[in-house]
Amino acid sequence: MVRAFLLAALLLSLAACERDGGREPFAESRTPASLAPRFYPPEGWAWGYIGVGDQPLQRYGVASTRRVPVATVVIVPGYGETAELWFETASDLIERGCTVWILDRAGQGGSGRYVLPRDLGFIPSFDPEVAALRELVRVVVRPTPETPLILLTQADGAVVALSAVRSGLRTDGVIASSPQIAEPPEKALLGPVKRASKPPPGWKPWSRERADDRAAGRTHDAWRGQVGHAWMTANPDLRLAGPSLGWTKAFETASRVLESGARQVRAPVLMLNPDRGADAFCRQLADCTATTLSSARSALHIEADRWRRPWLDAVEAFIDARRSDGATATISAVPARS
Repeated sequence: MVRAFLLAALLLSLAACERDGGREPFAESRTPASLAPRFYPPEGWAWGYIGVGDQPLQRYGVASTRRVPVATVVIVPGYGETAELWFETASDLIERGCTVWILDRAGQGGSGRYVLPRDLGFIPSFDPEVAALRELVRVVVRPTPETPLILLTQADGAVVALSAVRSGLRTDGVIASSPQIAEPPEKALLGPVKRASKPPPGWKPWSRERADDRAAGRTHDAWRGQVGHAWMTANPDLRLAGPSLGWTKAFETASRVLESGARQVRAPVLMLNPDRGADAFCRQLADCTATTLSSARSALHIEADRWRRPWLDAVEAFIDARRSDGATATISAVPARS
């Protein structure tokens, strides 16, 4: 077995701009001046790193409610998303009484990179980040029986979270937002192995002219659609463009392994707007519910309130259903936002 080690610290003095383009992990991002306060880091937010074996370190962040938490939520973003894109959702969940952790994906966000250029998405396998998620929960989060542990995932992050559960991670439930499971390719995507960490034909590096999430069709919301682009503009080390052939192959491989072990996923699962592969996988699980938010785009956590509010309500209801005290969280009034 791969021996794991933990490096967890508050990294308050990193000079990210000096390492632009390097492989090192990155914390303490600069908040873009263009963002409204609701997109700022939650109060008390702190960063740390988790490492498994000789793999690049992955960045995580955490903040908690001031009262006894009703649940612990670990967020696993989708491809191309940084932890910063989830700050608004983290604040909402903290306001509802949760402790919230966000684990940047391997080779993405503030995590260390496997290859250069830094904005090329590459990972040789999903196994290291599955292992990192398990170690984060076991060594750092250390959930207690009194407080339910919920994994909240986005897009292909569902493969990471569900693979961790399949391989033995104990959790009280998984919420998969717009989950994606790779379709089998019509033909092999990789030629020689040396091509795995190279950009595919037509790949373009990240640029300021790159479409934001609204222009890319991930959300209807003009303000939330700018958030990810703003963080990457202000913090070059966070930038990520399209995936390499190797990342795509790793996603396909992890999807096939996950599908073959559906019976080993015993935790309750809620899927919100699953793609075809995820919906079919849900039907194989012992306890899985799939729900559709009609006309919503793929990034429900940054959607317009018309869709995001019922999405957040569904997330909260799932968490409340797993609370041992049977109580419901107190919800503060939240003004309308668009």
